[in-house]
Order: sequence, then structure tokens, then C-alpha cells
Amino acid sequence: MSNLDLSTDLKDRLSQLSLLFDISQVISSPLPFEEIIESIFKKLQSGIQINRGILTLLNRNTSEIIIDTGFNLTPEEKSRGRYRLGEGITGEVIQTGRPIVVPRIGEEPRFLNKTNARRRPEDLELSFICIPIRQGSETIGALGVDKLYTDTQLIDVDIQVLTVIASMIAQNVSLRQQFQEEKEFLLRENIRLNQALTEKFRFDNIIGTNHAIRQVFELIAQVSTSNATVLIRGESGTGKEIIASVIHYNSLRHEGPFIRVNCAALPESLIESELFGHEKGAFTGAVSERKGRFELAHGGTLFLDEIGDLSPLIQVKLLRALQEREIERVGSGKPISIDTRVIAATNRNLEELMSQGKFREDLFYRLNVFPIHVPPLRERKSDIPLLVDHFIEKYNQRHGKNVKRIASTAINLLMAYHWPGNIRELENTIERAVLLASDGVIMAHHLPPTLQTAQSSKTEIFQNLEQRLDQIEKDMILDALKATNGNYSKAAKLLGLTERKMGLRIQKFGLTKEVLKGTFL
Repeated sequence: MSNLDLSTDLKDRLSQLSLLFDISQVISSPLPFEEIIESIFKKLQSGIQINRGILTLLNRNTSEIIIDTGFNLTPEEKSRGRYRLGEGITGEVIQTGRPIVVPRIGEEPRFLNKTNARRRPEDLELSFICIPIRQGSETIGALGVDKLYTDTQLIDVDIQVLTVIASMIAQNVSLRQQFQEEKEFLLRENIRLNQALTEKFRFDNIIGTNHAIRQVFELIAQVSTSNATVLIRGESGTGKEIIASVIHYNSLRHEGPFIRVNCAALPESLIESELFGHEKGAFTGAVSERKGRFELAHGGTLFLDEIGDLSPLIQVKLLRALQEREIERVGSGKPISIDTRVIAATNRNLEELMSQGKFREDLFYRLNVFPIHVPPLRERKSDIPLLVDHFIEKYNQRHGKNVKRIASTAINLLMAYHWPGNIRELENTIERAVLLASDGVIMAHHLPPTLQTAQSSKTEIFQNLEQRLDQIEKDMILDALKATNGNYSKAAKLLGLTERKMGLRIQKFGLTKEVLKGTFL
């Protein structure tokens, strides 16, 4: 070898070392991952004359390979670069863990050009070098570059350089892989939960056939497709939050956030910051800026429960947010535009509060664009059996129980009770009964003492032994008739009685089909 050849080879080696040193400096810098890879590709462009570069990652959860960072690729070209393990050159490199060199991509059928970035005739003359990125014994991604075809010897040198770089960035790529996998998982989980919520809050999943609640359903259907502000009124425990959820998940905003705020649960000193956010240093403890619920609900729905408990100061700011569609964070005079639908709810008499000067009339009219009144449970008692069946099924699954039915005596108690706590109280009652029931049947004694008063059960306080035994016998017969859908013969067999004895007891207690009609038959 001549001195000239040695000199040229030494220069090439020094050039490679200089390139790798520069790249090592970039890798050790505090730049974000994307900027580090972008800088590496730029140095490779000037150092070994690459045209394009891609960094691909393997998602171990889905076995899909995606382009994480692309150099001289448009966003559309980058998004098209998705591969399965073993698919194309990139898929094969990551599957086998071995580098592949394509001297001319136009002559290699395995080169799929999924990005469609090589469209010109001269692109077919490019070489493609793909190097696996390994962390321990695992291949986690690949480093690929395009460059003009020269000769095999120079390509071998490029492979050496790219292999060193792949090992240098392996730790960074591993962390990036974990981050992207978690991000992908959260995105899929968010979609799944959103679909589950949409399914849960479909109209036909809401329980009730009573005329009063059907009117509510009709109003929900009418207002859901609009962006109108809704005011839901009704007693505590009637399901106002569920109705707000149904409106959101059946609206055009269903893919946006649904943010809930209980105005009565937050102290006055915090409610302004919770709703509108605050700037760093706005008050003691405000160590950083914070978005309020209005901003968090941007593009979706903000549900303000117990709206009647807001202070006059917050009422003024809420009115401005509704009118102007903009807010100001605490400690800032800069207006922030919002695209947030508001659904409010209250169990208080707002008209009375207005007459007392405790609630602003202008805010009331701004909220009361589309009012919905939710009837209390005592006005829709015909829905109690349906609700009971739903709650039994719900708490069977939650607590691993196998309650199959509820006794007639227990249903009678539920129907006679006035339910001051509405559906919430009924749900709690059934959950307790499901936990207490040991033989697959909820009996009257499984219900709380408040339901077993003389007034609610329509029984006399004082009964002698004979009267009490008659009552128990009658209840057992009613329960058997309910279980057999009113079939006297089957009910007798269930109770271990002859049909003659059953007939005598039916006559004794007056349990004819005419009497029972409308009760459960």
C-alpha cells in the first residue's frame, strides 16, 4: 500500500472518529429524544452523505413496528411506515436481529417502500442500510438510512459507523420504547373506556317505564344533539348526574372530556381556582400555574352539581364565562377562550333563593335555557321492581353473590316506603340486602329497620300469636304464587301442600286470581 493510500485511509478513520465523537456529544446532551435523533441524522447527512433516515420501534404489546422519528420524511410518509415482524426489510431486521444492506432498492423485492418516499426514478438507485438496535439480547428497534449507491467497500464502512451509533443510542431508545408502549396502551384504554361509557349511558340502558321518567328521556333526546346549556332539577338522589352523563355521551361532544364539579363540596376559597384555574404565585400555595375545570372540559362538557350553593362572587364569574365564552385564571387578567358546554344541577329552590337575593336572576336565566325536572322515586313507584332487579344483578356481580329473587313481602315494604333518599337510598338498601341474603332470596327481614315500621309495612303494631302465624303463612303463599306465576298447583307443590289444603288456604286468605290480578300476575 502506498503512502497516499495510507494517508487517505487515516483521514477516513479520523473522519469517522470525529463523526462518532460529535454524535456522542449529542446523545449525552439534555435535548428531547426527537431532537437528539434529528441531530444524529443531520450529522450523518454531512458525515456519510445519507439522504433519509428512520428510527423504528417495536411495540412489544402489539408486535407492530412504527417509524418513531423520520429524517427528510413528511408527516404523511412517516405515518405510513408501519410493519409487522418479518415484514419487509425493517421487519426482518427487527425479527432476526441482523443488519441488512440493499445495494439498490429498485432491485430488491423485499424493499416495500411503504412510506412512498422513493417515488422518483433516481431513488431506485439508492442503497438502504438497516441496523438493529439491541438492548441486551432483545431487538427493540432499527436504524435505517438511504444513501447514493457507491461501492461495497464504502457500504461496509457505513455499516460499522451505524452499528456503533445503534449501540450508543440503545438506552435512549429503550426508554423511548417503554414510553411509546405506555402511551399506546393509554390511548387504547381511553378509547375502550369511552366506548364503554357511551354504551353504559345509552338511552335504552336507563331503567324506567313510568310516564314521568319517560318524559325526562324525551327531553334528554331532544337536547343531547345541541350545545344548549341544561339545568337539571330534582331532589337529592334522583340521578341528576347520570342524566348529565347521558346527555354528554349521546351528544356531538361525546369524544371530549366530561368533567364533574360538586360546588357544595368545595370551600369558597378554592372554588374559583377549581373552576377557572390560577397562575403561579396568585396566592399562597400556588407554586405553579394550574388549569381550571372550564379549561379541562374544553371541547366537552362541564357538569356543575349543586349550583345553588355558589357564592355571589363566583356566580358573577360563572355568568361571564357563560355569556362571553371566556374565563380568566386567578391572578391573571388575560382572557382564555373556552369551548365548553355547561350542564348544571341543583336540589334547591332557585326561585326562593332569588327572592332572598342569594341567587342571581341573570345567571338563573342563563342556566335555565333547557330545564329538566327529575321526578322523585315516590312519584314513580311502578319503576321500583325494575330498579330492584337491576341493583340485585349489579351487586351480585360486585360481591360475588347469587341472589335470584326478592320475596313479595320485601317488595311490598319497598313499594310502601316513601324514599326520602330516592334512587340512591334504594340502591344502598338493595346492596345491603344482597349482602345479607344467604339462600338466594331477599326477605323482608333483610331490609333496614326504617322500612319495617307499621306505617310502611301496613301491619298492626300489636298482633297475637295466631295473627302473626297467619301473616307468615299468607306471605309464604304469596311468595310461592309469585315464583310460579300464579299457578296454584305448582305453588302447592312448592310449599309441600296438597292441592286441597292449598285451596283451603287460598279461600281463607282470599287470594283469588281476581284479587291477585295487578299485584304480580
